[in-house]
Amino acid sequence: MEKKQFDLCLEILRRLHKVDVLRSFILIGSWCIYFYKDYFSNVPFIDQATLKTRDIDFLIDNPAKLTHDVNIPELLKDLGFVTIFKGTKGYIKLDHPDLIVEFLVPERGRGIDKPYPLPRLGMNATTLRFLNFLSSNTIKVKVETFYLNLPHPANFALHKLIIFQRRIKEEKAIKDRNATISILKALINKGETDVIRRIFNSTPQKWQKKIIKGLEETKERKILGILKETQ
Repeated sequence: MEKKQFDLCLEILRRLHKVDVLRSFILIGSWCIYFYKDYFSNVPFIDQATLKTRDIDFLIDNPAKLTHDVNIPELLKDLGFVTIFKGTKGYIKLDHPDLIVEFLVPERGRGIDKPYPLPRLGMNATTLRFLNFLSSNTIKVKVETFYLNLPHPANFALHKLIIFQRRIKEEKAIKDRNATISILKALINKGETDVIRRIFNSTPQKWQKKIIKGLEETKERKILGILKETQ
């Protein structure tokens, strides 16, 4: 992770905290790996210098519970973020040469094929499947003087095993898969094997099959053995 990216990410988090909306967001995506470093401080973990991503993805589990009116594009404008509209439907992203900020909400029911409006934030969000799995089990990590919500690493890793198979670009799929294996191994070394089993066992059978399929491609027998003990 380049220092200028981290510094910019940190300033975004500071500003969101200052206007009291950060507590309503869950950071997801590859930036989680950086902020997991303290959770795994006593076991071998991913080399932070190898992380490369421009995307900062914030998940809002229940947009109806947002209580503050904060214009996010205006809040970040002086940092150099420009509002862009993606595709014909007008999905909003905040673009910067070093980072891209985007909001996501879980797809529920039959889903929608258009942006989910977030009028209180001056934004809209993309709806995606499986995101409720990330929001169902979270941890808080301290960043400077405030706290950041992240998916529990086990949920993060198992979620990656579900979605990496849907990646169109092979390079990104391999990156997701490798990160997943590193996180699961760190959890095992941390003594959280039972946590992995419990979370895996809480998922629908259809998801479990996707997770097992993803792991079988990696030939990680130890992790496969842990999960198959629950079946």
